[in-house]
Amino acid sequence: MNKSEVYNYLNGRNIWYEITEHEAVYHMAEISAVMLPYPEADAKNLFVRDDKKRNYYLITVKGDKRVDLKEFKRKNNTRPLSFASEDDLKTIMGLIPGAVTPLGILNDTDCKVQVFIDKEFMDESGLIGVHPNENTATVWLRTEDLMSIIKEHGNELRLVEI
Repeated sequence: MNKSEVYNYLNGRNIWYEITEHEAVYHMAEISAVMLPYPEADAKNLFVRDDKKRNYYLITVKGDKRVDLKEFKRKNNTRPLSFASEDDLKTIMGLIPGAVTPLGILNDTDCKVQVFIDKEFMDESGLIGVHPNENTATVWLRTEDLMSIIKEHGNELRLVEI
């Protein structure tokens, strides 16, 4: 799904969302130059795989948070982790680097990706800001709605403390 197809998908399910259009951003430092309506809800997404290339994970945390992959491995009982390749990202989730998003699971036809969302997104506003499968916009959703989308699609989802 591309950006417009994601919006159609959300509209078809009567899911509330807001859109912030912006220049293409490829990492979190660039997004700081964009005026965001909910900066505290902006998400950073890491697409990683285990050392055997059998399991793929999407880790979603608040934008200013650091993720220690060794600590994540220990807490979530995974094999050693490293960043997945650009080819894996394109093949599995149909995304390019800089556009990684939980909505990319809508392109994961085999439901290979296990999604881990930081519990902090349930705090305060309950909102989360993610790319709509393209890095030229941020779509703001209720975290619970995003979790429902992931579960409905069939990907494994865990709400975790990171």
